[in-house]
Amino acid sequence: MIRSELIQKIADENPHLYQRDVERIVNTIFNEITDALAEGNRVELRGFGAFSVKKRDARTGRNPRTGESVHVEQKNVPFFKTGKLLRDRLNGK
Repeated sequence: MIRSELIQKIADENPHLYQRDVERIVNTIFNEITDALAEGNRVELRGFGAFSVKKRDARTGRNPRTGESVHVEQKNVPFFKTGKLLRDRLNGK
């Protein structure tokens, strides 16, 4: 599902809301999650999962085309851990 499909589904299920308002709500939620992760905070949505930031150390990588060694700098990457309810639903429990 892509963002526009999510917005459309929420708008269809809530006919009392304008689609532009639903779009603003969805964008605000995603922006707040992004801002929190950018600050290094953890975002937990009970029953769904938790977003956090993991740090990857610098390392020596390899260019797959040439085989040449290249330096890969340290970086932060988003990480998602599923919640128990989501995991159980995916596994049919």
